[in-house]
Amino acid sequence: MGQDIAMETERTAVGTGLTGAHAERLSSLVTASRAQVDRETGLTLYRDMTLGRRFEDKCAEMYYRGKMFGFVHLYNGQEAVSTGVIGAMKRQHDWFCSTYRDHVHALSAGVPAREVMSELFGKETGCSKGRGGSMHLFSKEHHLLGGYAFIGEGIPVALGAAFTSRYKREALGEADSDSVTAAFFGDGTCNIGQFYECLNMAQLWKLPIIFVVENNKWAIGMDHNRATSDPEIWRKAASFGMAGEEVDGMDVLAVRAAAERAVARARAGEGPTLLECLTYRFRGHSLADPDELRAEEEKQFWAQRDPLKALERDLVSAGLVSSEELRAIEKEIDAEVQDCVDFALSAPEPDSSELTRYIWAED
Repeated sequence: MGQDIAMETERTAVGTGLTGAHAERLSSLVTASRAQVDRETGLTLYRDMTLGRRFEDKCAEMYYRGKMFGFVHLYNGQEAVSTGVIGAMKRQHDWFCSTYRDHVHALSAGVPAREVMSELFGKETGCSKGRGGSMHLFSKEHHLLGGYAFIGEGIPVALGAAFTSRYKREALGEADSDSVTAAFFGDGTCNIGQFYECLNMAQLWKLPIIFVVENNKWAIGMDHNRATSDPEIWRKAASFGMAGEEVDGMDVLAVRAAAERAVARARAGEGPTLLECLTYRFRGHSLADPDELRAEEEKQFWAQRDPLKALERDLVSAGLVSSEELRAIEKEIDAEVQDCVDFALSAPEPDSSELTRYIWAED
């Protein structure tokens, strides 16, 4: 099956005239190991990815209608990475650290859609009490360590969580302390110092962390291949003696399998993994981006590899679900997303008397 996927991708790239290095790398990937899922797991994956997609579409609608303000960076097209990685981990046990493109990571981690949408509207019912907005989602309850407006900021935080997990087990004697941390970031982040410093420390101390690179080819308007001396990010793991892997980030079953391998290594005390997921964002860098720099043929090539449609084909062809069942799930998700919008719009604004609250830790 993996060879067939690679050949189909290569034919599609040739058919659209797309010869970019990112597409060539993707076409050369033979996904020999894809996660095997049962009906229940397959439906869970599809539901999670659909929630992420429909939630982001609704955010775009609200933004363009003038109901949502500030910087809003959407995740459309990259859902297989969030669902594939977080779905292979343990909610409220493992830890997750995001970027400014954090809505879908929060949803996959279990933060209720009402709380995420409320935060985007700056309401008191938001997961960050309306103080953070789109780029600063946080939920202690759901082990979401935050979204970060500047690239690389979250990686040291994630490293600290991974260190805590090992410290509790080895220094404090907590035998059940085996949590793993996933740090999500983009390809542009892999050219800054924090990335390399944290890889070094993680491998030195064999910390239980997965560095998840969501390589969507573009860092705002900079083509990844023009910005780095070695565009194959996963290979940088070898400089630290770390496990590194490249995976098709548009295939949720491939991502899930790679994440399962990385999690198993981390829980066994074998240290970190650098996981590069080749993916693509379907929208511009943010909702204020006219997205004029990317070629139309490039966008069309990646649109044909929509991770939601790919998962549907897998589940239906395996006889696990019917297309009608998936359409019913989509209707349920649409109702859930509309509910969270209605809830957020009617929710109270933060009280001005609490302007300085949440700045310092509270007892």
